[in-house]
Amino acid sequence: MKIINVENLEKSFDGLGVLKGISFTLNEGEVLSIIGPSGSGKSTLLRCLTQLEKVDGGKIEVCGKTMVETKENGTVNYSDKQTLQEVRLNLGLVFQNFNLFPHFSVLRNITEAQMHVLKRSKKEAEELGRALLKKMGLEEKEKAYPNQLSGGQQQRVSIARALALNPTVLCFDEPTSALDPELTGEILKVIKDLAKEKMTMVVVTHEMAFARDISDRVIFMDDGVIAEEGKPEDLFNNPQNPRTQRFLNRYE
Repeated sequence: MKIINVENLEKSFDGLGVLKGISFTLNEGEVLSIIGPSGSGKSTLLRCLTQLEKVDGGKIEVCGKTMVETKENGTVNYSDKQTLQEVRLNLGLVFQNFNLFPHFSVLRNITEAQMHVLKRSKKEAEELGRALLKKMGLEEKEKAYPNQLSGGQQQRVSIARALALNPTVLCFDEPTSALDPELTGEILKVIKDLAKEKMTMVVVTHEMAFARDISDRVIFMDDGVIAEEGKPEDLFNNPQNPRTQRFLNRYE
């Protein structure tokens, strides 16, 4: 079943094209990794999907609902407020820099959106929050504050917070880029465990070995376009595009 459908997505900043006709699909239970050099448009693509940026052209469908489409006259039309909220709830986003509320405890960071967005009771939100903290190996940290946690622990809290809203798709924007190398492994393990559970995911990453191991498909972006797309064994072992070849040679 197709969960995300993107057609001819365009996005510019100050007249500079960052996304230039991006098209791809994501199926239920699939892990799609997006790799490429800095500035290639990877994070902007995720921000457009999750409505943190407005697109300049193209079409995005999520779980069968049209989020945005471009009319024949070039007008970009976003759907009504209720549809956009439904689409937003289908897509969870884990940021590079955690984005936790520093003045909230770990548990409250996970329960706040549940109560305000999904209207769950405090008891229900806390029960799910504690279950997710246990899943992340952080059951003893519920009363701690973000500044009392390591970077890896903070990122696990942010993953738990995203999961608490029951998204259909979980999007990761360079989830290990703000971490020391020794903490990277714990986050990659969490994502691998979610993949085993058949969580549908889009992962923007610079961890090539991880992308190769975890992905059903890999997209290589360069200068705002998809230069190459394929199964990880094909893209990493036998890339067809010279630009992909040069990029991957740096990681061997």
